Amino acid sequence: MGTNVSSSPVDIAASAFKAYDIRGVVPSPLSPEFARRLGAALALEAHRAGVRQVVVGRDGRLSGPDLTQALQAGLMAGGIDVLDVGMVPTPLVYYAANVSGTGSGVAITGSHNPPQYNGFKMMLAGTTLYGDAITALRDPMVKNAGGDAATPGSRKEWDAVPEYLQRIVGDVKLARKMKIAVDAGNGVAGPVAVQLFKALGCEVVELYCDVDGTFPNHHPDPADPHNLQDLVRCLAETDCEIGLAFDGDGDRLGVVTKSGQIIWPDRQLILFARDVLSRNPGAEIIYDVKCSRYVAQEVKAAGGKPLMWKTGHSLVKAKLKETGAPLAGEMSGHIFFKERWYGFDDGLYTGARLLEIVSRSDNPSVVLEALPQAKSTPELKMETAEGEQFEVVKRLQEQGQFTGAREVITIDGVRVEYADGFGLARASNTTPVVVLRFEADDDAALARIQQDFRTQLLRVAPDAKLPF
Repeated sequence: MGTNVSSSPVDIAASAFKAYDIRGVVPSPLSPEFARRLGAALALEAHRAGVRQVVVGRDGRLSGPDLTQALQAGLMAGGIDVLDVGMVPTPLVYYAANVSGTGSGVAITGSHNPPQYNGFKMMLAGTTLYGDAITALRDPMVKNAGGDAATPGSRKEWDAVPEYLQRIVGDVKLARKMKIAVDAGNGVAGPVAVQLFKALGCEVVELYCDVDGTFPNHHPDPADPHNLQDLVRCLAETDCEIGLAFDGDGDRLGVVTKSGQIIWPDRQLILFARDVLSRNPGAEIIYDVKCSRYVAQEVKAAGGKPLMWKTGHSLVKAKLKETGAPLAGEMSGHIFFKERWYGFDDGLYTGARLLEIVSRSDNPSVVLEALPQAKSTPELKMETAEGEQFEVVKRLQEQGQFTGAREVITIDGVRVEYADGFGLARASNTTPVVVLRFEADDDAALARIQQDFRTQLLRVAPDAKLPF
């Protein structure tokens, strides 16, 4: 037997296997051969789960076509059929996996990372892979196992966009026509977002809605205010009523009002919770540990049951499934509607639901800017050595003594609730940092809470370089 591509040396770097997905730089570690072996390893898992078909889609990155082709070759060699939905936002892969009945899909996407990155978000038999399920794929990939089925799988193409648009437009109704600005940051969401909002009856001013995998204008990440400045400017200079921004693969939404105020995802979640609870009284609403205290207060005020949970889109999806809650959201911008939708995070659908609510008002900015807001810090990152972030947080959980704390919550890091605010320290699952966030009723309370955390962090990590 002659040598073939599969026997060539390949770097199956452990560092690419993250908590919620596989991610890394192209071409090393993420090469076509890496992708082929991943496809073969997923084929083994698919057989175990009784799955015969996997949906595959990709974002607009330049490395996407080669990685997609290689992944599909690995899946088919492992006896799994491929349903190729082409270049689409990640939510379209989830949608196709839901409606095709397979419950399984791979989105090849680098999300909001720089152009040289790419990655794989994976679901099998209705469950998004995370943690150990992702790490377990590495061993068969190193051994180059799984690509030798007696009967190879076949491949079909499917343009799922028309059906996806029809499904949303058939359900979401705007009370009036609106003029909106959309900034897709040259990510993959642009063309579909423009089609969707026009179909909902909006006039759309487009910013960077053409797909360009080099991201020439700004980084496609609405969580960073710098990336929203073009949208802010557009709203100031035109008669657009509201601005919507998307991340690189379309599963997160950024929102900007006419006056240039950014409505962060925890405030968006309050708006959605009130709406969902008006039809589902008493329902549970899930939010992650980074969100404002106002989320729990407002959910209660609207007659719902707030449930705080761990950060991470895969973890929140699993909790949603377990509880049957109609809505969940994360501070990072992933919003999950189970009511009227499928329970996966979809920035485009979230944008449609937002417009449905604010179109009932003559002035969307008034509605959005009236949402409660405390004094808060952005996410602050305390850098550590690789893996040390978990140790620091563990010591803080065990030894931290917080003055005047009402409650210390340790489901994901350390969140300390005070009468007038909260502080959070959690270990990032993706980078060697401890993520910190603080919120309070006023500046004095914010400074006091930060001081409390400063004292405790330096007790458990005397050499720490604190970012506040």
